[in-house]
Amino acid sequence: MSLESITENVDEAVSGFFEPIAEWLGEIVFYAVPVGGTDLPLIVAWLVVAGLVFTGWFGLVQLRKFRLAIDVVRGKYDDKDSAGEVNHFQALTAAVSGTVGLGNIAGVAVAVSIGGAGATFWMILCGLLGMATKFVEVTLGVKYREVHADGTVSGGPMHYLPKGLGERFGKNGRTFGKVLAVLASIMILFFGLFGGNLFQVNQSYAQLVSVTGGEDGAMGSSAGALFFGILVAALVGIVLLGGIRSIASVTSRLIPAMAGIYIAACLVVILVNVTAVPGAIGTIIEGAFNPEGVAGGVLGALIIGFQRAAFSNEAGLGSAPIAHSAVKTKHPASEGLVALLEPFIDTVVICTMTALTIVIANPASWDEARDGESIGGVTITSDAFETVLPWFPYVLTVAVLLFAISTVLTWGYYGLKAWTYLFGRSRTSETVFKSLYTLLAVSGSLLTLQTLIDLADAVLFSLAVVNIIGLYLLAPVVKRELDAFLAYVRTRKAGGTGEDKNDERSEATV
Repeated sequence: MSLESITENVDEAVSGFFEPIAEWLGEIVFYAVPVGGTDLPLIVAWLVVAGLVFTGWFGLVQLRKFRLAIDVVRGKYDDKDSAGEVNHFQALTAAVSGTVGLGNIAGVAVAVSIGGAGATFWMILCGLLGMATKFVEVTLGVKYREVHADGTVSGGPMHYLPKGLGERFGKNGRTFGKVLAVLASIMILFFGLFGGNLFQVNQSYAQLVSVTGGEDGAMGSSAGALFFGILVAALVGIVLLGGIRSIASVTSRLIPAMAGIYIAACLVVILVNVTAVPGAIGTIIEGAFNPEGVAGGVLGALIIGFQRAAFSNEAGLGSAPIAHSAVKTKHPASEGLVALLEPFIDTVVICTMTALTIVIANPASWDEARDGESIGGVTITSDAFETVLPWFPYVLTVAVLLFAISTVLTWGYYGLKAWTYLFGRSRTSETVFKSLYTLLAVSGSLLTLQTLIDLADAVLFSLAVVNIIGLYLLAPVVKRELDAFLAYVRTRKAGGTGEDKNDERSEATV
């Protein structure tokens, strides 16, 4: 029996078992209601409303404190003797690597195909709102993190939900928080194994095959797939052994490199067509408010744009606080401010660059997709770049590989933290998870498991329901932490050390 036939049998068996579960959960999580001639997924509304609430609650913190966030990332307010494992920049790049991925390349193309160019405007708006949500959840992640005896750190919703709710509401709050924490851990672990790992390897392998001659090319065979899977698994396994320090060391170099490559390619297309830029911007703005020619009219463009942004930057899902919690700081809100840059980078910058490139280049595949023909998202993006850069599919392949590897690394860390919360932090427990994770990375190039991946998506967005309930209940805590950090900043600017009782109180809670 050949390797190919074995993998086909596994795919069929897994799909047959999980398909009913995936369909059932997907119908619940992505339940949509008809609004203005189009369908609005309630989970998207849940995420967007959270962004609106926190934007108002914290007085447009994402705009008012944007410059301060940049200063914190640059190390202006670093405390070298603080508990933690990585600096602010490394924590940011580690978290960004978990969100920036194929969705920024393929997902945006799908958004502007279904919702028209105007979806870009609403995507940007949703990204800006998501910055406030990200600020809240990461501030909580740092405040209620656990610093272990060996100096390593654990954080995320599985920690701030029971601790924070217990602190605010006593024994009943802690019990409720523990239930939410277990649910959050299971959801993070499941998505990490299949969505953050297997899917990324699978899609990056598919892109590699497409530029190396297809199924008849050098990488198209089962042996090529196995080789690719083993190579990725080895790289991921080596980095995972080093923990967040090792992951942050890699992503702090990988993220700027891959973002630089991709944005540079976007700029080449835009500059070559620079005279078309004003018209493209006009098309985006007009399409955002013009009901003609877009599925669902204005509301259709809005929903598609919001959906793409929400699915891309993961604001409110509770995943990013796991990486940010490892930062070296005595002030939880300092990292919360750093984290609000994450949706800006992911959605406002990278997703917008993709959309603008497609609108300006206007490839034939985009026209075909808008006419209802089934065209893959990556194909549209690749065709847009190919109008100026005929060799761009190779650059896209490099970008996809970098995006995928960085995502696999970060979700490996997220999954490990969820695993150890559920099963303990022993060396044996961690070794079991790392072995399982690397094994799945190998199988990612061999197996499709689309049903399992669909289930993982539904599980991840179920996490948003659990997490945002906690964010609403703990928002007053975040407000106090922000006030404390701003007072510290004012003292530093006045020439003082900024060290006060607030520092000791924050450190005591970690």
